[in-house]
Amino acid sequence: MPELPDVETMRWYLQSTSLHQEIQAVEVHAPGVVRSDGGGDQSAVRELREELVGCSFASTRRHGKWLFVALDDHSERTLVLHFGMTGGLKTFKDMDDEPEYDRVLFRFANGYQLAYVSQRKLGQVRLIDDVAGFIDRRELGPDALDADLDLAAFRNLVEGRRVMAKALLMDQHTIAGIGNVYADEILFQAGVHPRTRVSALDDQTVERLFHRMKEVLRTAIRCQARPDRLPDTFLAPHRHAEGTCPACGARLERVKVSSRTAYYCPKCQRRAP
Repeated sequence: MPELPDVETMRWYLQSTSLHQEIQAVEVHAPGVVRSDGGGDQSAVRELREELVGCSFASTRRHGKWLFVALDDHSERTLVLHFGMTGGLKTFKDMDDEPEYDRVLFRFANGYQLAYVSQRKLGQVRLIDDVAGFIDRRELGPDALDADLDLAAFRNLVEGRRVMAKALLMDQHTIAGIGNVYADEILFQAGVHPRTRVSALDDQTVERLFHRMKEVLRTAIRCQARPDRLPDTFLAPHRHAEGTCPACGARLERVKVSSRTAYYCPKCQRRAP
């Protein structure tokens, strides 16, 4: 599933390719991904077309795994994109280059198109009136890279929690943006076993976990969330059945945490008692 670095990379992509271009048409090839508060239906598709045609994308922001695209002065609405398990964006001009699994297509007056791609149709596209209200209704925690999420705020979030460390990092109600892959990476870089209870972490380890969280996510964004561009010291390229630890060479092990598979090094990430 696209996580914070992936969505931030897509935000940059949309911002550099598709802002301030008049939208001439919106084609919906999979109506089920277009949502309203009542779910996906034809009225939501109609509303999307009516609201966007004649407008342009004015600005972008991200919170966790959600991408928000503000419209220009012709509309006070905001387009929301969530990418589900395999979603993404692609711009193109020649229709021969139209991507497979194109679910919603935005056609611009300059002759280019922006495709919202979702192979498994698990993402969603919707219009909202208020970004802050949307975040509140979904009870999302602070964005993992929000400047306001400093060490003191992080300590407050984890204080007294008895959940496993990986489960806490992936809990979108606690911290928004981290999923399976980057939770493993953060824990590896911090030397924390994924099944260690947060309540067992001492102050020094909590501080290290906080700083590694910020560093890992920022590094992944600089690498455009591409595993082949990540540093050699990162676990992510080795997260497979035959993977070995990039630090000590030990065979990686796997364990279930909150029904998700966690990869870790048994030597570098010893479980706290």
